[in-house]
Amino acid sequence: MPELVLTIEGAEVVQYAAAPLLAFKLRIASNPSDQIIHTVALRAQIQIEATRRKYDANEQARLADLFGEPDRWGQTLRSMLWAHASVVVPRFTGSTVAVISVPCTFDFNVAATKYFHGVTSGDLPLCFQFSGTVFYQGEDETLQVAPISWDKEAKFRLPVKVWKDLMHAYYPNSTWLALHKDAFEKLCQFKVREGIPTWEEALERALNALPETVRS
Repeated sequence: MPELVLTIEGAEVVQYAAAPLLAFKLRIASNPSDQIIHTVALRAQIQIEATRRKYDANEQARLADLFGEPDRWGQTLRSMLWAHASVVVPRFTGSTVAVISVPCTFDFNVAATKYFHGVTSGDLPLCFQFSGTVFYQGEDETLQVAPISWDKEAKFRLPVKVWKDLMHAYYPNSTWLALHKDAFEKLCQFKVREGIPTWEEALERALNALPETVRS
């Protein structure tokens, strides 16, 4: 059975997709290098390893909704599941590069979105945990099949700029916020009653009506 070495070499924004999409470049190398690999069917579970980086005071404040106050981070800061993805890699010998496409959301009810938005600079520590099946040519030139176990993984530090460029490309100068239906109906009634033309202005008017201590 060939030994597969998996490495994430980079990530980039996919332009003009129907929804926000990141493309991760995955290098797959086979050992021995002359082994003919017919197909690799890969599944990836992507974890955000939040404990593998430091956070400045501004980031700690922005992440309070996710992890609580900084003095509790020893108990609350933890890795979290971001996404699942899959890719089918065609025949190769030696090594090849495949693309793992990961759909992304800007929904602030999702923990990963809160985390990515809260980190302002540097890198986002990710861990790709792989499983799947490899189809290869055996010594007698027959087709062989073997599983890929979950101990196969690849670390990657996604630049924060790539995430921010992705969201800027799909939601320029905008942010998505999901509201409970009752809260939306109240805001809608306020907007109509006051003759406010946009949702942004309705929110600003509602916030300006709060006491100064609350707005601060």
